[in-house]
Amino acid sequence: MDLSAYAFDLPEALIALRPAEPQDAARLLVVHGDGRLEDAGVRDLPRYLAAGDTLVFNDTRVIPAALKGTRLARDSSGSNIAVDANLVERMGPSEWRALARPGKRLKPGDRIIFGEGFEAKVTGKAETGEITLDFNVEGEALDLALDAFGAMPLPPYIARRRAADGKDRETYQTSFAGEDAQSVAAPTAGLHFTPRLREELAAAGILNETVRLHVGLGTFSPLKESQLESGRLHEEWRRVSPEVAARLNAVREGGKRIVPVGTTALRTLESSVEGGRIVPTVGPTDIFLKPGDRLQATDALVTNFHLPESSLFMLVCALMGTDVMQAAYAHAIKQEYRFYSYGDACLLLP
Repeated sequence: MDLSAYAFDLPEALIALRPAEPQDAARLLVVHGDGRLEDAGVRDLPRYLAAGDTLVFNDTRVIPAALKGTRLARDSSGSNIAVDANLVERMGPSEWRALARPGKRLKPGDRIIFGEGFEAKVTGKAETGEITLDFNVEGEALDLALDAFGAMPLPPYIARRRAADGKDRETYQTSFAGEDAQSVAAPTAGLHFTPRLREELAAAGILNETVRLHVGLGTFSPLKESQLESGRLHEEWRRVSPEVAARLNAVREGGKRIVPVGTTALRTLESSVEGGRIVPTVGPTDIFLKPGDRLQATDALVTNFHLPESSLFMLVCALMGTDVMQAAYAHAIKQEYRFYSYGDACLLLP
């Protein structure tokens, strides 16, 4: 697979460090399957959708997964060191897999203090550099401690340029996030959907459903050769309930469109299809959608702009065609759309 076909040059100035205010004031690039492009705004969505069309949201909740702590000295001759940890995947009631910096200076048995009464022991270290942290609290108490001492896990291309702050607690969380906090990255297309916009869509007869996929940091990782060879991505847990599956199948049977909001909702649906119908699903998916793959549960897509040579840009090329999407991104760059998690949006209409 030639990744260069999915490359493009993006000026760093177009990477959004903050969302539009209000968040439904973002711009919207409407991309038609024949290559036509329209410049619009997110609040124009009701004009491009029809009554009975159904938006499908990922209602996962982002946890404050970015922690700053101190690794205690191992003996009297050593010294404490500052540690940054980003939680990646929950392994048990008190255990998380994490990325840490400086990872090379951590080893099993180390104690890291993250706040008063809140600490963890390093219990494992993988060859990839990821560590396993066993916290001194578990379950709901651990969730409360993370809420007290953690920060929102901003994507690397934002975190390199500014630290997360209290404002991100609001803007990096969708307005419809459920109660079960499991994601370490936001389903960012959903960030545009303020209560006002959702009311306007409902008034236009546009329906909505929710599925759930717990987003991992793998969504930001460069593609690995092994993934290109196997055609599979990192695993993420997802769920489609029986009730949602039945209603979405009825949407299609009624001649209306299923419109995922974001690539996480799309991957959830496309990994839950059997015999051309959406089926109830619970469990992990590592689906990797790329040009040549046939999408079976998606009639249109609302999404943000993605990184070059990424699995997500390949996904939108699978839906629309690589030439169409390269032309759309070139137009967006020329028109100075804002890119990535806090940036503007696309409506893709195959």
